[in-house]
Amino acid sequence: MPRSAADTRRFRHGAGRLALDFIRTLDGRGTPREQEELPDAEALFAWIRQFGPGGGVVAVAPFAAVSVADARQLREAVHELIVVARRGEGLTAWRSLARERVNRAAAAPTPIPAVDAGGRVRWSAPDPVAATLSLIARDAIDLVDSAAITRVRACAGPLCGALFLDESRPGTRRWCSMNTCGNRAKKQTNRATKHKLHTGS
Repeated sequence: MPRSAADTRRFRHGAGRLALDFIRTLDGRGTPREQEELPDAEALFAWIRQFGPGGGVVAVAPFAAVSVADARQLREAVHELIVVARRGEGLTAWRSLARERVNRAAAAPTPIPAVDAGGRVRWSAPDPVAATLSLIARDAIDLVDSAAITRVRACAGPLCGALFLDESRPGTRRWCSMNTCGNRAKKQTNRATKHKLHTGS
């Protein structure tokens, strides 16, 4: 894949599933701080390099033109699918256009692994972007068709908006990350406690 300065960009990870990490590229979804993390092709390439199998997929044919708009539309269709499934409404409540986008992406060939002469595993595809988006779409479909969908949570951070897979034993995890949203909430609680002690209220 083409390399650029965008490769130094780092995206949040740790949502527990590839599809959930992908939909987090609309940071702060539904909040006043909502921010698009995939504004251009360079950002999309950087995300795929970070999250794709083996640290990126090598193109085995001339690199195809990329529509970042298509990738973002898939992201929103995946988000809609997971939200509908979490509500227990049944997937018939899912809009047909979103369903077609996810199904079309899932139908594309996925990256192919091979061991090279140096003993390293390399992943390749005629179109690395389409292949990685196929992995995302397939992961989303697998997620909503499994018991794991009942463990998908919305982060309790009021300025976050992320979904994550709660893999804790009691199933009571509240934050997408203790290092970010969890710590932010802890600091806010500490400040509020100090304020009450100081004011006596």
